[in-house]
Amino acid sequence: MNHLPEPAPCPATVTRSGPLTWVQQWHWFERTIPSPRRVNPTPLADHCHVPPPATVADIHAALASLTARHEALRTTVDPLRPIQHVHRADWAPLPVDHVDVPAVDAGTLEAATAELAARPIDPEREPPWRARVLIEAGKPRAVLVAAHHVVIDGWGLAVLINQLHDQLRGDCVPLVSVHPLDTVAAQPPERARAAEREWLMRLASNPTGVLAPFGGTDGGGGRHRLQHRSADAYDDLDRVARRHRASPEAVVLAALAHDVATRTGEHRFLASVVVSNRARAALRNSIGVRALTVPVQIDLRPGAAFGEVVASVATASAAAYRHGRWRPAELVAAQARMDRRRGVVTVPAIEYNCYSWPRDYLVPAQNTPPDGSATWISSAPDEPCETLYVDFSRDAGFITLDVTVGDHLLDAEQALALPARLCGLLRQLADGAECPVPARPLTPAASGWWRAPQGWVSLTRVEDVLRSHPGVLDATVAPGVDTAGDGGEPHLVAHARVAPDVIPDDVHRHVLDQLGEVPGIMAPGRYVLSPAGLEPGRPPDQFRTATGGATTPRIPSRPPATGTERALAAAVAAVGPGGLPAGTFHSPDAVDMNRCLADHGVTLVAIPRLLALLHQSGFTGIAPDELAGTASLGHLAAALEPLPTRAHHGGEASP
Repeated sequence: MNHLPEPAPCPATVTRSGPLTWVQQWHWFERTIPSPRRVNPTPLADHCHVPPPATVADIHAALASLTARHEALRTTVDPLRPIQHVHRADWAPLPVDHVDVPAVDAGTLEAATAELAARPIDPEREPPWRARVLIEAGKPRAVLVAAHHVVIDGWGLAVLINQLHDQLRGDCVPLVSVHPLDTVAAQPPERARAAEREWLMRLASNPTGVLAPFGGTDGGGGRHRLQHRSADAYDDLDRVARRHRASPEAVVLAALAHDVATRTGEHRFLASVVVSNRARAALRNSIGVRALTVPVQIDLRPGAAFGEVVASVATASAAAYRHGRWRPAELVAAQARMDRRRGVVTVPAIEYNCYSWPRDYLVPAQNTPPDGSATWISSAPDEPCETLYVDFSRDAGFITLDVTVGDHLLDAEQALALPARLCGLLRQLADGAECPVPARPLTPAASGWWRAPQGWVSLTRVEDVLRSHPGVLDATVAPGVDTAGDGGEPHLVAHARVAPDVIPDDVHRHVLDQLGEVPGIMAPGRYVLSPAGLEPGRPPDQFRTATGGATTPRIPSRPPATGTERALAAAVAAVGPGGLPAGTFHSPDAVDMNRCLADHGVTLVAIPRLLALLHQSGFTGIAPDELAGTASLGHLAAALEPLPTRAHHGGEASP
């Protein structure tokens, strides 16, 4: 078995090293995902104007001073293990360059900031940030700063730029700054385990993917991106936030939750929310990573006034941060195991983030005047969005809502109406309306969709998944009629015409593997299979039906059989808990290919090492986010490909 070598000794410039915090683990793992599939932008970027009479030399001196003050600006990370190294202040030249521009107007700033953000930063060998000075007519007019998310978060970037601007103005800059290494050991592991158990129990009964479809094209294969800016909503939001003693960010999330409940009738659903711990002054002035994406369970009471909605959302976000900040990698693995047993894929209804940096794919084609029509963002019709993505920012007298949604959830017209509707809700609330949560949906769902206990199901898509299984000749999916023995719970039943060697367990495993790629949920244990030559009217007792009621059929263990499966199994055994050597129960031959990676105890932070081992064995073809899902190892191994053969550059060929 191939084992990775131990990390090389740290260079002489390193002053101290330690593990990444559990918050940083998210972004450390995310940086390995191909950029088109990332949820969070990496790197972040923003800018500030240069106050006169500051010079280029003043900018360099200020950046050098900030580098000495903030350890995050001189921190690198290990490529294969969640370790960070803090270097001396003079360990590398300041990553600053200069660009002459004809004018530093809004369009130039927007385009230049997006261009800087698109340039890759290597957080393993370089400073995790870079700056660019825009020079107009020989004088510095603006400073752009980009930072890598594994070391600096969005709040931290704003702190950095504010302190840079203050130094250039000659103002006093707070000296207090806390690096993640200062707090990494402050969270007892036993509390982490208890938090994980409690949080998983809360999520176990939470429906997922409850943002009901309201229209869209028949194929449901496109997505819409738009940006809406409003000056009036800025004042309305400020009034509502002061009245309910909540942050503007929490109020906007509450407005989104209110809108989902209004349109779907759902009062309990899941949101994926970026929250941060900046309660203490030392943390407010820290540029290190404190923000964490956590699953927030939103519970709304029918008839509740909006003030109660705000309080509920704020409380749920705080609870989610307390639970999620312990061990995100272990929490993700545990949730994947739970979802695997339930036979569902957790899809939050809302992905919500607050940001203060432009992203290259969200830069509008033209400036939108305040309270003007929304600006559409050009977007390739790639895979559908099964979640509503909303990014919120509040700056310079107006609010900005960036919306990304698939047309099988909201069609183009409905996507365009969403931000305007949210701003309309804020106006009503600012004028004193209570806006209670409706008890029933105000908009019917689109045809072809069915409401399951775990979320909304596209019946045609589930049928397509079933028909793609080898040996399945035809399949239909319909809601179950007889609920006897199921506790009255609604369920789906799949009727399939199959070849003689197809069994229900095989079909169910196939559905589980495909659910991460094809939206839709199949109720476990409901597969009625009939032989291909079945005559009409044949008695039902000749059918082969999965047993177990509403529980997942028992999936038998299967050892690796092919070369790709053995390579993946060896990597799993090497990075599993304890890294047990060959010959033990966790040797490659004992790895069950019918289980997902989380079933083997492999967490997010081990996935880069696993991919490196696969590369050493000569295989590629799967991405880190695929490994973090619920697909079986057998399904993943089938996607592996041999590494491309290197071109021969002369000399004798190897025997």
